[in-house]
Amino acid sequence: MSLSEVDLTDNDRFLDGVTPWRMFDALRRHDPVHWQPEPAPNSGFWAVTRHADIVRVDRDPDTFTSTRFVNLEEVDDDLMEIRRSMLETDGPRHHTLRRLLQRDFSHRAVAQYEVFLRGLTAHTLDAALAKGRFDFVADIAADFPINVLARMLDVPDGDTRKLIEWGNRIIGNTDPDYADVLLHSEESERYRNLPFRSPAALEVFAYGRALAAERRGGTGTDLVSKLANQLPADGTPLSDNDFDNYFLLLVVAGNETTRHAISHSMLALLQHPDQLARLREEPALMPTAVEEFLRWASPVYHFRRTATRDVELGGTRIREGDKVVLWFASGNRDEDVFDDPYTFDVGRRNNDHVTFGKGSPHFCLGNTLARLEIRVIFEELLPRLADIRLAGEVRRVRSNFVNGIKELPVEVTLA
Repeated sequence: MSLSEVDLTDNDRFLDGVTPWRMFDALRRHDPVHWQPEPAPNSGFWAVTRHADIVRVDRDPDTFTSTRFVNLEEVDDDLMEIRRSMLETDGPRHHTLRRLLQRDFSHRAVAQYEVFLRGLTAHTLDAALAKGRFDFVADIAADFPINVLARMLDVPDGDTRKLIEWGNRIIGNTDPDYADVLLHSEESERYRNLPFRSPAALEVFAYGRALAAERRGGTGTDLVSKLANQLPADGTPLSDNDFDNYFLLLVVAGNETTRHAISHSMLALLQHPDQLARLREEPALMPTAVEEFLRWASPVYHFRRTATRDVELGGTRIREGDKVVLWFASGNRDEDVFDDPYTFDVGRRNNDHVTFGKGSPHFCLGNTLARLEIRVIFEELLPRLADIRLAGEVRRVRSNFVNGIKELPVEVTLA
């Protein structure tokens, strides 16, 4: 692909599972810090596609800030304050907001969930595999992580379907199958003060506020109780907006990314039966395989930063105020870092992927939980199968932000 063919703003080009990688390859090879024009009202951005440059930007919030927002939408100052979450915060306040729940996502805390996760996995797999033919996304990849999140939030089991639908409607705001209002439509202006301009955010806010009202002043240890009752270490309490946006972040990020990582991992194993056979024969490879799953899946294509000063990156001059977009998915296929990056290898060593960020203050808070969830689901699934095969078309989310699979029909023969 030539540079003239690259257009990272066209969501339709992210539907076939091939074109995005061709665009990333062209950019890394020919213009790794590339100016990408955007349709109005946006003003364009620098696309950063090499692993080293992505890591440099991600580690330097003083020069490349998240406070001007982390998606492509350009938001005015008033809306920034209304919509700001932990993702759009840097410095001491960001650190303080992370600390509110950091222990709940630590290695020690997450390890305590393993027994629960295996029981939950058994229940999910029993229901799905009994069908013989089913949608892997709906019946396994979406069902499993949302139930983990429901436990951490202490919400009723019957509400998990609502959480999944909210995540779809919010993150899938450029996909007509998911969005109530498409991001770039005139109607979306009515919802410009909401995250992702999605009216579903109002439902999430109302749900979270009701939970908080029930638990405020109590002694609960669930995530909602902690957000409702803990005073941040800097002495500045969470405002109503802070709580709303933090709760929405948990609902969306705690489900969508792990779900898509699991779906892509299963598809990769289906498309590389030699690696599926290897993993079944060598189950001790699973922790190594999980890192390859994460590299290969790259469930979030990009996050944005904004330059706080004039700076040079990769030989390119970037001006203060320019949007700088880190294409993590491209970094995970960088030939300078990964041998044969388009080879799916469950035994890959020294897997320096940037799926969760790398050495950044914004390193994914839920990375340990995601790793555990992915490991457990495949450790429990693979021994149950004599065979698993595709049974229909793989359908992807229409988005240049989330690298998601909507449908993955499979047919199984049980061991």
